[in-house]
Amino acid sequence: MESVNKCGCPPGSGIGCAAGGGQSKDALIRRLGDMRNEMLRFALDCRGAALGEIDPAYARSAENLLHYLALRRHDLREIQSELAELGLSSLGRSESHVMATIESVLKTLCRVADCPPDVSEDMTTLDFKSAKRLLEEHTERLLGPVPEGRNVYIMVTMPSDAADNYALVRGLLDSGMNCMRINCAHDDPEKWTRMIGNLRRAQEETGKPCKIIMDLPGPKLRTGPLRPGPCVIKYRPVRDEYGRVRKPAKILLRAEDAPAPEDRNAYDAVLTVSGEWLKKIHLGGMIRFIDARGSRRSMRITSWTEEGFQADAVRTAYLTLETLLRLKKRDGLGEWRTNVTGIEPQENFVTVSTGDTLLLTGSSEPGCPAERDADEKVTSPAVISCTIPEILGDVNAGDPVWFDDGKIGGVVEEKTGDGLIIRIAHTSSETAKLGSDKGINLPESKLDLPAITPEDVSILEFVVEHADIVGMSFANTPEDVRSLLAHIKRIGKGEPGIVLKIETRRGFSNLPAMLLEAMKSPSCGVMIARG
Repeated sequence: MESVNKCGCPPGSGIGCAAGGGQSKDALIRRLGDMRNEMLRFALDCRGAALGEIDPAYARSAENLLHYLALRRHDLREIQSELAELGLSSLGRSESHVMATIESVLKTLCRVADCPPDVSEDMTTLDFKSAKRLLEEHTERLLGPVPEGRNVYIMVTMPSDAADNYALVRGLLDSGMNCMRINCAHDDPEKWTRMIGNLRRAQEETGKPCKIIMDLPGPKLRTGPLRPGPCVIKYRPVRDEYGRVRKPAKILLRAEDAPAPEDRNAYDAVLTVSGEWLKKIHLGGMIRFIDARGSRRSMRITSWTEEGFQADAVRTAYLTLETLLRLKKRDGLGEWRTNVTGIEPQENFVTVSTGDTLLLTGSSEPGCPAERDADEKVTSPAVISCTIPEILGDVNAGDPVWFDDGKIGGVVEEKTGDGLIIRIAHTSSETAKLGSDKGINLPESKLDLPAITPEDVSILEFVVEHADIVGMSFANTPEDVRSLLAHIKRIGKGEPGIVLKIETRRGFSNLPAMLLEAMKSPSCGVMIARG
């Protein structure tokens, strides 16, 4: 039978006690002492395998993580209730200094039980002040100096415009941006270089620090293409609450060989027409046509610029490639005619509502909206494909599926030969639109996908050379982290920090082991991805 000291503390627990203390306190001291010793043994057993290559800056943090993992093996609810009844810490905020918290509680508990503690002189733990200091040091090493006046950092994802819009980047830095995020799933190295150049220029002019994080694309699990939408252009004027025209629609008529307008958003519609026909236009002229709905419409020429003629319209119109524009000749005898050309198909999408079904396929065929009968009842569900069809075999009935950064969510109802039948359970609005190239997240499915893709490897050299931090998308296993660190070491152009993006339940479950791998890097962090 295991022997105990007078107060119930196990021998060798590091706590010497005189007689005293009630039975409940004795038992509580004994249980806490057992847990403390187990934490020490667990950290000691793991030290060779788990802590062997840890960066020295993280050595004590890694050991603290092992202590925490050992502690969380236990159901602490009963102990926490007993500690709370005694007015002691319930261990609920012990994460950053686990052993120090246990020792502090044990010391206090022994004093309450009238058994003075005797902590071993050679016992070194991460105490409360050291833990706070280390957390601050690790944060600053990864993200830079703490911003003045606040204790949070602001990260901003760069749009494509940031490559050529210095004022945008400068404005973001002036407004408090601490970290520029470049999503390598978009744009290319040329644009990334210009984004970084704009930031460096802004930093030189302002003297403000800002880190650069570049997220690797990872496996691009996205929705596939959809059937093209109709080739139609719509414009409409701005009206007030009473339906009166407050601002006419502004239309640009340009020749087929003319350059694209500098600011497409300056116009409600851009119509491409024959250059010869355009030469017949005169200021004040009225262009008439019958639109796609059979409605008679017109627009009046108001001005000319190097981009083409500008016209105003006071009624909504829909134009297609068959729309015939008519301009009366100045002598009133006859008219000049031309068709609108170059209308691109509209981006298509499928619409879903809560309760609908959606078929997710691995087919190369473009997706399509749901088919409905005369009563608007769905006769065939909407269909959309995914860009990595082989993952469909890894998904099971009951698994949740999220689309477009969580805007649409559902549950796999059935696996068929055609794909996955998904019952929609969440939409961001009553009827949600799902287009092509939107993210798909399967947070609880165990997908057989590498976190580092060949595309990631091809751009990693640029990222390591230019970024302060490498963001790893879909980090799921310790092997994923080891692979990233091995590639960074092979490139040999620096040691950027790394951020693990946790996007699946599997990644969350493996987070402790991944953190121990990440701490082999000089600086690391974790991002819980929203998708």
